[in-house]
Amino acid sequence: MKRVATWGLSLAVLLFTSATRAEELRSGPQPGDTLGAYEVTKVAGAPDDGVPVGQQLCYRCKMGNRPVVMVFSRKPDRALARLVKRLDTVVAQNKDEHNMASFVSLIGDKPDELAAASKQIIADTKVENVAFVVPKDQPNGPETYNINPQVETTVLIYVKGKVVANHALPPGGLNDAAAEQIVADTAKILK
Repeated sequence: MKRVATWGLSLAVLLFTSATRAEELRSGPQPGDTLGAYEVTKVAGAPDDGVPVGQQLCYRCKMGNRPVVMVFSRKPDRALARLVKRLDTVVAQNKDEHNMASFVSLIGDKPDELAAASKQIIADTKVENVAFVVPKDQPNGPETYNINPQVETTVLIYVKGKVVANHALPPGGLNDAAAEQIVADTAKILK
């Protein structure tokens, strides 16, 4: 009986800890929220989107009411490159019928290094449908978006400017399972 009580207490603590961690991992606008404008500089990718590299604009505004996957990342690494490659495929498959788009906002305290890393990701992955931008507001992106500084990757999946899914991933959390869930959630904006 004592073992059952100890096991039950351990399970309760684990569930409370998991719930607390999930709560701590909120980052960015949540489902149902409307996304505001923010200024960026396009640094790489999506050569056919009508925005030349180096142009400053509101990329969120440029996307208008389209279905979009917006990624905020602090770490332009292989995990991000794998996600971008998967998003590039989804966008290519849904570009004509749904006018889908995707872009990555790299955030951090070294914008020049982020821009160079984005160019390397584009060169390595050969993606054609995902743009990379660096927000004017650094190191945490646009203030009104409330990007959690403890979160490494925040993914906002939206249509008509309204968030339908949000993924807040801790350092090291952008793994294949997370990427698969992000890609699966794109179905929510392709109706």
